[in-house]
Amino acid sequence: MTQTPEASPVPPPVSGPVPALRTWGLFKRFGAKVAVQQFELAIPAGSFYGIVGPNGAGKTTTLSMATGLLRPDAGTAFVNGVDVWAEPEKVKPMLGILPDGLRLFDRLTGAELITYAGLLRGMDPVVVRQRTDQLLDVLGLADDGTKLVADYSAGMTKKIGLATALVHAPSVLVLDEPFEAVDPVSAGHIRAILADYVAGGGTVILSSHVMELVERLCSHVAVMNDGALVAAGTIAEVGGGDLQARFAQLVGAQERTEGLAWLRPSRG
Repeated sequence: MTQTPEASPVPPPVSGPVPALRTWGLFKRFGAKVAVQQFELAIPAGSFYGIVGPNGAGKTTTLSMATGLLRPDAGTAFVNGVDVWAEPEKVKPMLGILPDGLRLFDRLTGAELITYAGLLRGMDPVVVRQRTDQLLDVLGLADDGTKLVADYSAGMTKKIGLATALVHAPSVLVLDEPFEAVDPVSAGHIRAILADYVAGGGTVILSSHVMELVERLCSHVAVMNDGALVAAGTIAEVGGGDLQARFAQLVGAQERTEGLAWLRPSRG
């Protein structure tokens, strides 16, 4: 059985600007399965950073450990230089998180859910009210703010979840599969908001299965496979002009069609 590694609690200093998010020796095992192994990554502030990998690569587990949602077996993470697990009260105001598949309080209306998220963070009620109205308007939900979240479509649910992650104006936004099951119109709204957020100095970290989306949106990318980091850098450095092909090469993907001769339609 693989043993839990002993990682140094203090990583070596980073030369240059402090990363928006830095992971150090993250390790997680579920039973006999090692989900993430010695994951170390430094994400520059102000970047639009994509984390990609096949299903089961460890993306969600990594992001959960890096944002304080899942305790690692070893290692830690830092947001703007602050240890996520040692000083969570300092980190939480800097983070906005949209986990994949997170259940929302869907018996609240959209407006109530954003308001709840803001008040939970200790924000001034007047500011929360103003930001709630602004977020609903920008996200195209102004006419749906009084509807129960339980009655929202998949795209509307993603957008209201994004609003709860943005209401306190975090400096780092972590989104796990933010475009999954989202219609093209809603996806366009979300892309525009995220691009504007990064242009204003924020850092976006997202996981996705869609290489074309990552190549179009992101400035940097990290590729995971079997719980390990296999490549990281700018889109140009990692993708070399074709991120899809490079991704398939890095994770050892092969297209297989043999054995399906019966699938060809009969002309008889």
